[in-house]
Amino acid sequence: MYTVLLSGGSGKRLWPLSNDLRSKQYIKIFDEAEQGNEQISMVQRVVGQLKDSGIDKNLFICAGNSQLEIIHSQLGDIGVAVEPERRDTFPAVAISCAYALSYCGATEQDCMVILPVDPYTDEGYFKTLGELEGCLCESGADIALMGVVPDCPSTKYGYIVPNENAGRYSSVLEFREKPDEETAKQLISRNAVFNCGVFCFKISLICDILRNMGLKADYDYLYANYEKLPKISFDYQVLEKCDNMIVVPFMGMWKDLGTWNALADEMQRETIGNAIVEQCDNTRVINELDIPIVANGLENIVIAASADGILVTEKTKSENIKNTVSRLDIPPMYEERRWGTLKTVDRGETNLTRHVKMFAGMVSSYHYHEKRNEVWVFLKGTGEMILGNMKMSVSAGMSLTIPQGANHIIKAVTELEFLEVHIGEPNTNDIHRLSFDWDEVEKTTV
Repeated sequence: MYTVLLSGGSGKRLWPLSNDLRSKQYIKIFDEAEQGNEQISMVQRVVGQLKDSGIDKNLFICAGNSQLEIIHSQLGDIGVAVEPERRDTFPAVAISCAYALSYCGATEQDCMVILPVDPYTDEGYFKTLGELEGCLCESGADIALMGVVPDCPSTKYGYIVPNENAGRYSSVLEFREKPDEETAKQLISRNAVFNCGVFCFKISLICDILRNMGLKADYDYLYANYEKLPKISFDYQVLEKCDNMIVVPFMGMWKDLGTWNALADEMQRETIGNAIVEQCDNTRVINELDIPIVANGLENIVIAASADGILVTEKTKSENIKNTVSRLDIPPMYEERRWGTLKTVDRGETNLTRHVKMFAGMVSSYHYHEKRNEVWVFLKGTGEMILGNMKMSVSAGMSLTIPQGANHIIKAVTELEFLEVHIGEPNTNDIHRLSFDWDEVEKTTV
């Protein structure tokens, strides 16, 4: 069985810690005993749970190009089926199937289970997840769904209505999208379960759909022709047209941590970062800035601060944040890359200054810029750099200029920090990557 984590969305409901480059699933907010005092993110937590459950053998993530760096920063060497653009969940599932066939050794008769990247749940969820393939094959169904048994009527989720209970799984009678509260009560009385976005199927199911569309289940082909896939959810494209489905219930703890209210309730501590809370009740502070935050005499408040902005919200009103921040037109100020982090500290019309931190032993890409010169001022650590045809050592106190069009690459020997000043057009997308292999660059240029 192949397991795919779907990673999409910009997570604006968790602004300012989430943005287009760091969606909510990458915010480090959960304590993890093995990490000491450090926090882990939702995706790190879920991948750890998959490993603990023993169902991570054929695991990969489906995500957009903008998330590739942060995925490798947090998870290391994990497979990623990259989407060239966001086109909803059906295209994401389709390119995941193509990736498994093209790069993971899968066949069309293998099963694939799809789940969101950010469920907050317990080990029973993953035990049920591991049973989906067996239930699918035993029943002869086309798709096996996992449904969460509701603990109360909710208008936030869709519902799966089963036929009469037939043991471990039941056939699916109908779907009902986000009902009003009274309808939700009626659905629960019919043993309906929440649709939690988890489904299992044979890869051939999606291959047949693609062939009927005149498309091939080949990853490179689909990547180049992604715009030909309909921009539609998997639910509408596949589930609503399928009349041979089963649902497997899960009765344990499951939460959608999509708002600050829900996320703050699961924080194990009052504060993360440089913050002090005095005489407060049910208040949480998450501070990624270097300056302190002091909260005094507050009740039911969430304060979140990052390079992108500062949020102060009453917890139960936090669901309104998405509409508010949609009016903001500010590029992300903080990024995680596989080799370290970038924080924008100043932005002007013809200049941009970023604080760069590289982890020891990591290497940047070999690249050049068309529209800007750069000045680097080294603040901490030691490293090696290739600029044009010259190799040099760099260390704290040094500065150098990288001319427009000059190829360059840097390797951190120890943890390395420097200021990177762009002079010219302040466009962070002006980067043309040539290689990621330091040894290859060194051999061919120096």
